[in-house]
Amino acid sequence: MYPKQLLPLVGNETMLQQTALRVAGLESQADETLIVCNETHRFLVAEQMRAISRDARIILEPAGRNTAPAIALAALLAADEPGDSLLLVMPADHVIAGGESFRAAVNRGMSAANDGRLVTFGVVPTRAETGYGYIHAIADGDGPVPVRRFVEKPDAATAQHYVDGGEHFWNSGMFLFNARTYLEELRRHSKDIYSATTASMRSCRDGGDFIRPDADAFEACPSDSIDYAVMEKTDLATMVPLDCGWSDVGSWAALSEVGNPDGDGNSVTGDVLLQDCKNTFIQAESRLVAAVGLDDVVIVETKDSTLVARKSRSQDVKAIVDQLKASGREEAKLHRQVFRPWGSYDSLENQEGFQVKRLIVNPGAVLSLQKHARRAEHWVVVRGKARITKNDKEIDLGVNESAYIAIGDVHRIANPFDEPVHIIEVQCGDYLGEDDIVRLEDNYGRAGTTT
Repeated sequence: MYPKQLLPLVGNETMLQQTALRVAGLESQADETLIVCNETHRFLVAEQMRAISRDARIILEPAGRNTAPAIALAALLAADEPGDSLLLVMPADHVIAGGESFRAAVNRGMSAANDGRLVTFGVVPTRAETGYGYIHAIADGDGPVPVRRFVEKPDAATAQHYVDGGEHFWNSGMFLFNARTYLEELRRHSKDIYSATTASMRSCRDGGDFIRPDADAFEACPSDSIDYAVMEKTDLATMVPLDCGWSDVGSWAALSEVGNPDGDGNSVTGDVLLQDCKNTFIQAESRLVAAVGLDDVVIVETKDSTLVARKSRSQDVKAIVDQLKASGREEAKLHRQVFRPWGSYDSLENQEGFQVKRLIVNPGAVLSLQKHARRAEHWVVVRGKARITKNDKEIDLGVNESAYIAIGDVHRIANPFDEPVHIIEVQCGDYLGEDDIVRLEDNYGRAGTTT
């Protein structure tokens, strides 16, 4: 499955899209969106931003090094811009029910951030939660206050003491600060991270759609969270209380709590039929899911696979992922629907000697000029209109029109029209791997590559 940031878990937009849209209405309107993600999900991230009409600069993190280095990459990019750039750092896997309350808290933190403080947002706790870290601060109303200390995840008794005392807040992992101030504090308290990320961005490649920091320099960077690397050491840590229906959706069971359950405690999304079920969470993506006589169960159906688990065991899905990887299963490496800079393809059927896909090419997009050594392709347009290049010929195909691409033919699909074009592609050959491709030309900087 895709990471939760890229899924529509609450509402029609994905969590990433909801995060990007959340800043609309701030007193100081965000004039640029920076996204840090990995190489694997770059096209899907770009497509999700395009779908909500948000321009974004996407930084491709060469390796996972935790939050302090990831934020440093964005801060270094922002610090190169003229003026004093404020960064609002938001993990893209949070649910925030009260958008207005969130924006009000951010607005209250602006003055402190402009004064050189490193602002974090402490969620007003609603229960004694042992799964979150805490911030100790004495709130004076709802304005910024100094952070006394950060506290690790407590045991149940300590968590209850924190909630009863009123001086501890859940650590949301969201921040607001001047980019240069963060970098200066990072240099002061975690010089190795500062040096490695600076070297990585100094040698980055800016391909327009994607910014690629230098991999060798970044992979030498220590892995550390922003809390450990900076916030627990700096004298500039400041907290703004946040009361906005916040959840980090740490499990499928937690998601069911924010999913508007019915009178029997069931939360469902998609095509779902229930009979005598209670406290059950079901998300159906691609087909009907029917459930009978269930209690405290999670069911998540996607095009790739289906998860069924007790709510109390839903976090153990990581063990299943480990099994998939250990056995070399395709589900652990490739999703059925794969996103590319021109659109996406969905693998409908895959058997020995043939494969069927549905291609969706966005308006104005064009695939690479390419050829294959071991497969032929048959294309049928089922929606929209496409412009096809085959060797030295170029033709337009409409609905119910087709083209045959023989092994070795130089070919390309383009969509210079106003609507997406849907094409059913049937591949035939003795090898159907995605690496059987020779790119001769490409509008997205992929010429000579197979990804």
